[in-house]
Amino acid sequence: MFDKLIILSGLGIGAIVCIVVAAVIVLLILIVLAWWIATMNWFRKNEVKVKEASSGIDVALTKRYDLLTKSLATVKGYTKHESETLEKIISLRKTNVNDLTIEEKNKLNEELDTLERNLNVVVENYPDLKADSQFLTLQNQISEAEDQLQASRRIYNSNVSIFNQKRVSFPSSIVANAIGYKKDLEFFAASENKKEDVEITF
Repeated sequence: MFDKLIILSGLGIGAIVCIVVAAVIVLLILIVLAWWIATMNWFRKNEVKVKEASSGIDVALTKRYDLLTKSLATVKGYTKHESETLEKIISLRKTNVNDLTIEEKNKLNEELDTLERNLNVVVENYPDLKADSQFLTLQNQISEAEDQLQASRRIYNSNVSIFNQKRVSFPSSIVANAIGYKKDLEFFAASENKKEDVEITF
C-alpha cells in the first residue's frame, strides 16, 4: 500500500513538472511572438514616417522650383542672357518629384543649387534688378523655401538614421530581414556643389 502511494506521488510530481515546463515554453513562445509583432509594427510605422518626411522634401523642392521660375522670369525682363537657365528650370519643373528616388532628388536639388547660384551672380550685374521689390520678395521666399528644404532634409535623415540603426541591430535585424528590409534607406545628402567656386560664361 505504502509503495503504491510513493509511485502515485512520483507520477504526480512528474506530471506537475511536465505541466510547468510546458507552461514556461508556451509563455516564452508568446513573449517571442509578441516581441516579433511589436518589432514588425515598429518597422512598418517608421517606414511611414520616412515616407512622410520624404513628402516634406517633395513639397519644399516643388516650392523652390516655382519660386526660381518666377525669379528667373523677373530677371529675364532685365536681361536675355538667362533664357537658357529659365528653360532649364522650366524643364526641371515638368519632373514629378513624387516619382523620384532619393538619389534623383539629391541630384535635382544640386541642379537647382547651381541654377540659383548662377542667377545670383547675374543679379550682381544689374543694380536695378537688385532693388526691384518683386525680385526681393521672391529672393526672400526662395530663402524661406531653402530653409524649409533643409528642415525637411534633417527630419528625413533623422528618421532614416533611426530606421537603419534598428535594421542592422541584433535581434531586430532578424525581423527586418524576414519582412523584406534587407538594405539601408538612402539619406538625402546636403548639396556638395555649394562648396565649389561658381563659373559663369555667357
